[in-house]
Amino acid sequence: MSRIRVLVGTRKGAFILTSDGARKAWEVSGPHFAGWEIYHLKGSPVNPDRIYASQSTGWFGQLIQRSDDGGRTWAPVGNEFAYDGKPGNHIWYDGSQHPWEFKRVWLLEPSPTAPDTVYAGVEDAALFRSDDGGMTWKELSGLREAKGALWQPGAGGMCLHTIVLDPRNANRIIVAISAAGAFRSDDGGETWQPINRGLRSPFELPDPDADVGHCVHSVAMHPSRPDVLFMQKHWDVMRSDDAGALWHEVSGNLPSDFGFPIVVHAHEPETIYVVPIKSDSEHYPPDGKLRVYRSRTGGNEWEALTEGLPQSNCYVNVLRSAMAVDTLDSCGIYFGTTGGQVYASADSGDTWAAIVHDLPPVLSVEVQTLP
Repeated sequence: MSRIRVLVGTRKGAFILTSDGARKAWEVSGPHFAGWEIYHLKGSPVNPDRIYASQSTGWFGQLIQRSDDGGRTWAPVGNEFAYDGKPGNHIWYDGSQHPWEFKRVWLLEPSPTAPDTVYAGVEDAALFRSDDGGMTWKELSGLREAKGALWQPGAGGMCLHTIVLDPRNANRIIVAISAAGAFRSDDGGETWQPINRGLRSPFELPDPDADVGHCVHSVAMHPSRPDVLFMQKHWDVMRSDDAGALWHEVSGNLPSDFGFPIVVHAHEPETIYVVPIKSDSEHYPPDGKLRVYRSRTGGNEWEALTEGLPQSNCYVNVLRSAMAVDTLDSCGIYFGTTGGQVYASADSGDTWAAIVHDLPPVLSVEVQTLP
C-alpha cells in the first residue's frame, strides 16, 4: 500500500506527517529547525527521499537545508544567491526607485525529471537554478528583463512565490510574482514574456492592458494539460487555455473571489479548489466559516465543502503555498492554516479532518505519494 508524506513549513519549524494509504492515522515528526521560519519544503519527484527546505530568520539570514533520507537528517547546502550583473532598481511601495536586494527564498521547486536540478523563487523577485542538488545557485536573469524595473512589492514583499514546471517540456517554466504578475519562458529560462493579458487590476493599474504590475497569488496546472492554467489573483479566480496568452475570470458563484491558494485534483483536470477569504484587508473566511470551494467544471460553478471544517467563529487564513494534493486513486486534498491546523480529505474534499492541531502558523504544505 502506498504511503503519504506531508511536508509542513511553519513560522517556528518544519513538521513531517506520515500515514499509510488509508490516511486515517498520522505520525508527526518535528519540529525540525525549531524556532526558524520554514517558508517551504519540497521533495524531489525523481528521488522522493531528497527534500529541500528554505530556512530563514531575521537574526541569521537564509539557509537552504537538504535531506537525502526523507527528512530524518538534514545538512545545509549552498546559500549564496547573487544577482547577475548590476541588478539596478525596481519600484518601491511609495513609487520611488529601490535597489534589488536578496532577502529570502520563498519557494523551492525540484525538477520533475533531473534529480539534481532545483529552482528557487526569491525575494526580491528573481528565479535561481541549481544543477548540483542545491550546492550552487545561478540566477536566470532574463526574467528581470521582462520589465523588471516596473515591478513593485505587494503587501508581503516583492516575492517570486510560484514556479510551475511543464513535465512534458523541460524548456517551459511559468512563474508568478507579487506584485508583478505571471511570466513564461519557453527556452529553459533564458528569455521571458509577461503572460498577464486579460487580468484586471483597476485599483492598482488604471491601464487595463498593463503588461506587469498585477498581484498574482498562485498559479496551478494539471500535468496532463500543461496549456491549461488556473490562477488565484488578488481579486478574481482566472483561467487560461493557452498557457497564459489570455486569461478569463471563472470566479462564478464564490462568496468572495479573494484568496491565496489554488490547486487541481490529481486525476480530474477540470476539478479545482480554492479557499476564499473575506477581503484583502480582512484575511479570514467569510462569516467566520472555513469552507473549501470546489469546481468540477474548471470554474464558474462552485460548491462549498464544509463537512469536518469549523462553521462558526473561525478566523484563520490559508496562505498561497499551504494547499496540496496527493495522487492516490481517491485523491487527497490537504491545507494548513495560520491557526496551526492541517486539514486533510481522503475523498476529494467531501469530508475533512484535522490531522494535527496547534502547530505554529502554517506557511506551506506539500504532499508526497510514496510506494
